[in-house]
Amino acid sequence: MTSLAVSASSYSSASAAIVYAALLDAECWPLWSPYADVEWDVPAGVDRPARVGDLRTIRSSTGRTCCRERVVEMVPNQRFSYEQNAGLFASHRGSVDLAGTSQGGTNITWSATYRHALPLAHRFRRRRLQVWVHDLASYANSIVIRNA
Repeated sequence: MTSLAVSASSYSSASAAIVYAALLDAECWPLWSPYADVEWDVPAGVDRPARVGDLRTIRSSTGRTCCRERVVEMVPNQRFSYEQNAGLFASHRGSVDLAGTSQGGTNITWSATYRHALPLAHRFRRRRLQVWVHDLASYANSIVIRNA
């Protein structure tokens, strides 16, 4: 096994605030990602925004748990970083970086590092990451269109 770093980028006409909100809104993930359910682990009855240290569980459309992630960095409208602490890629750390553009939209860069990666996984992981970042950008674009 070797380490692996991949990155993918996309552009959204939406503001960084809209893209960032979509990342944090677990209920909307099934609308733009391959996952059927993203659930934040917060104490029962607590209604608060996500924060560093929070855990989330991500499930596939079959209902199986794909991974558990811990939020490691949050810079509103600029960066969201996480680490998987359980699942197939338990050594995975990812970041979504948002940068406003002069046209008013947002450049989105999603990067991930895997400390233990199977040989030849680079192409598959990069392609999958490219799909996710493109789908996130498209979802944010749809929010702009709906609100226009």
